[in-house]
Amino acid sequence: MYKSIVIGTGPAGLTAAIYLARANMEPLVIEGTQPGGQLTTTTEFENFPGFPDGILGTELMDNMRKQAERFDARFNTGRVDLQNRPFHLVLEDGETLITESVIISTGASANYLQIPNEQENIGRGVSTCATCDGFFFRGKKIIVVGGGDSAMEEAHFLTKYASEVRIVHRRNQLKASQIMQDRARKNSKIKWGLDRTPLEVISDGKGVTGLKVKNNETGAAEIIETDGIFVAIGHHPNTEFLDGQLRTDQQGYLIVKPGTAETNIPGVFACGDVQDPHYRQAITSAGSGAIAAMDCEHYLEEHPVS
Repeated sequence: MYKSIVIGTGPAGLTAAIYLARANMEPLVIEGTQPGGQLTTTTEFENFPGFPDGILGTELMDNMRKQAERFDARFNTGRVDLQNRPFHLVLEDGETLITESVIISTGASANYLQIPNEQENIGRGVSTCATCDGFFFRGKKIIVVGGGDSAMEEAHFLTKYASEVRIVHRRNQLKASQIMQDRARKNSKIKWGLDRTPLEVISDGKGVTGLKVKNNETGAAEIIETDGIFVAIGHHPNTEFLDGQLRTDQQGYLIVKPGTAETNIPGVFACGDVQDPHYRQAITSAGSGAIAAMDCEHYLEEHPVS
């Protein structure tokens, strides 16, 4: 029987694994739906403490994984049954594992446009995180796709770096709150491309050069020249595999007791983007992973399985 199993290998899950392993709990880490988390979809980022020259997202996650392995954390893949404690997890090869506690850190995935050349250019001009990648578009023209509050917030943030930010939305009306719309319209760097449906990402093989759209009023195809495309049409938490076993909000994010990582099932904890619909940053995820590990350790001390 394992003392704890961590599901998910982004910053939250790997930090939890490091803390648990250093506490001699020998956790098993199960790969989630996106091994390494969303940092594997970005190139270099410069806002993680300790790396003054920046670091590649894949390199950081590889280092964190090696650090967890150094303290005897194991890695595998599988699914989970949380109906009764001790909990049962079934691996892909059919092996069943038993654990006293579980930490869910499967993150949230960005919604994409699902248009040609989009996936091929992630990290080469296509991004879903202005905070992560905005710095690399200093003095360049950028497109933000979306019409909600998130799109307005991303566009406003990107004007700190870009020479122009054009908001492209398939409807003529925005979904964003009025205060966010007013804020965007007052920003002289923000331009508008409403009533335009994205059709294809245009690339020269090295990076993004434009976005092909359909003018919904005329039906004609247009190409908007740009150096980068930020997709801001929301995220979805990776909780489908739980089959409703844990309490979630209306968007599907796991609900934890405020100030802790505790879910509604004793012995099950959640950390990272899977329970955070607002911040979604590597550093906040890592911090919540440490909280989950410490909450888990204290829980096991007080509620051992006989």
